[in-house]
Amino acid sequence: VSRCEPAVPCVLLQMARTQKNKATAHHLGLLKARLAKLRRELITPKGGGGGGPGEGFDVAKTGDARIGFVGFPSVGKSTLLSNLAGVYSEVAAYEFTTLTTVPGVIRYKGAKIQLLDLPGIIEGAKDGKGRGRQVIAVARTCNLILIVLDVLKPLGHKKIIENELEGFGIRLNSKPPNIGFKKKDKGGINLTATCPQSELDTETVKSILAEYKIHNADVTLRSDATADDLIDVVEGNRVYIPCIYVLNKIDQISIEELDIIYKVPHCVPISAHHRWNFDDLLEKIWDYLKLVRIYTKPKGQLPDYTSPVVLPYCKTTVEDFCMKIHKNLIKDFKYALVWGSSVKHNPQKVGKDHTLEDEDVIQIVKK
Repeated sequence: VSRCEPAVPCVLLQMARTQKNKATAHHLGLLKARLAKLRRELITPKGGGGGGPGEGFDVAKTGDARIGFVGFPSVGKSTLLSNLAGVYSEVAAYEFTTLTTVPGVIRYKGAKIQLLDLPGIIEGAKDGKGRGRQVIAVARTCNLILIVLDVLKPLGHKKIIENELEGFGIRLNSKPPNIGFKKKDKGGINLTATCPQSELDTETVKSILAEYKIHNADVTLRSDATADDLIDVVEGNRVYIPCIYVLNKIDQISIEELDIIYKVPHCVPISAHHRWNFDDLLEKIWDYLKLVRIYTKPKGQLPDYTSPVVLPYCKTTVEDFCMKIHKNLIKDFKYALVWGSSVKHNPQKVGKDHTLEDEDVIQIVKK
């Protein structure tokens, strides 16, 4: 690691000194690839398995979704957890009160949601400073990240935290790049672009892949992609997580300032101490998690609306529903009867590939 650490600022300096134009595009692409590789080596050092995630950081995943609170020390993460989930997380007037991950659970709209109060991160966490490495390793496992900011100094902190998370391969509120990438044994680099490209050309793509010692591959660019997009696809360890910016301590600002904050995308202003605007925050959390609730109906009985089976939005087929209950259920599966918005008439007989929608009612018929 000691060999990589000085190399990161060197590459950043080279990038800053390089003029941005078409002639230097492939050189900048190469430097970006080198930087991504060095950062990966910093996060996961070569050789021995290391000392694990660090005591108190590895929290077992429970419930239907996991939310991590990320932010600087003393912005009110622990107060927010305590008042949302009723869990005691030590609160004090000095920085770094929370030293390990503190879990809590809330029930909302029938779903069980795990909340994690992560220790405050500092600038330079992605380069190994403080306990940022462990904090962000836990953040990578979350379904949603809440970046908690102090409303009096939001923009500076927001930029730094985004930068730290980006350095660890976490992409906030974005989708994976629409790039096809397939390694092969021979034939060189074949580049296909289905739309005009403003940054990537064959030379730039070849220089980026050469940095990863890849000399034979098929690359398909299905959108106007950047060098960073291609590096993300080649690295293959990026996670794409929705994020809400929680602006805390709104009791210290004026109504006019609050109106401006409300117009910022992905933002929710709250006061954790006074429990102001928690309803808005919970509603936004629900929207961003995109969870799907499915109610069960035993034969000859009314549907059970008290405890839905909660599925992630990307896995909502009847087969996914069966697997969530028990893996043996799919072996005995004959067909399902579904009531709700996913079918044309109620009830409708469907197979295991049918996609369910929020608040559908299902009855499984076995062989």
